[in-house]
Amino acid sequence: MLTSALLAGLVAVGATVAVERLGGRLGGVLATSPSTIIVAAAGVFVAAPTEAAFQAAMSATPAGMLLNALFLWLWRLLPPHLPAWGLGARLALMTTLSLSTWLVLAFGVLTTLGPIRAAGDTTTLLKIGLGLTVAAIFLGLMTSRGAATAPSKPRPVPFGVLMARGLFAAMAVSVAVLWSRFGGPLAAGMASVFPVIFLTTMVSLWLSQGEAVQSGAVGPMMLGSTSVSAFTLLAAFAFPALGVALGCAVSWAGAVLLVSLPAAAWVRRGR
Repeated sequence: MLTSALLAGLVAVGATVAVERLGGRLGGVLATSPSTIIVAAAGVFVAAPTEAAFQAAMSATPAGMLLNALFLWLWRLLPPHLPAWGLGARLALMTTLSLSTWLVLAFGVLTTLGPIRAAGDTTTLLKIGLGLTVAAIFLGLMTSRGAATAPSKPRPVPFGVLMARGLFAAMAVSVAVLWSRFGGPLAAGMASVFPVIFLTTMVSLWLSQGEAVQSGAVGPMMLGSTSVSAFTLLAAFAFPALGVALGCAVSWAGAVLLVSLPAAAWVRRGR
């Protein structure tokens, strides 16, 4: 768990720097390529009592990533309608609304998928995960086409914000690993994609760059984040067959080739 937490914190910091250096559009895609999920999946695989439990956890991830896409979408839709308060008050309200929506929807997902998991029907869970991944890709394509223009050279994110992002990412992955052992595979799958990464990205960009970069990064991040779902669906079969190290490599390469690179090309074309 400690190793997973440390690695997750490091890659979370790198994701913020990617958006900072490459701009909201291209950086938003690359920052959402499989990163912390690699660490979380490896930790869950080691902690999961059975292969079926690991596959159930991975099948829940696409549902969580679709919720994350909707979570990000709120950061584009709601800010223009927030009260004209100060920066801190508007940001606190936006954070509360987006997280509350995610938690309510996540409870609904767990309630819906729970009976299928209880019946031991892992195949159906994986099929549902594949369908939700396709839905998230179409949603990302639509929103990234209308992405707001963001400055290509935003200001550096403060060091303290980067460290906070890494800390929160480490905490989220730690919880996912623990829940895989004690809280059930579906809960672990949802915990592994809790939007702490996206939240800290939105907050840090809002504070350091303003709403232009944050809004411009939403669509590309929604599209790029579907690579995480692709990674977990591939990992559900690659990890048991190939082991953690080779399974990670194969799943990551497949997700990047199938989703991340085409998404980056789409965003650059739209630019």
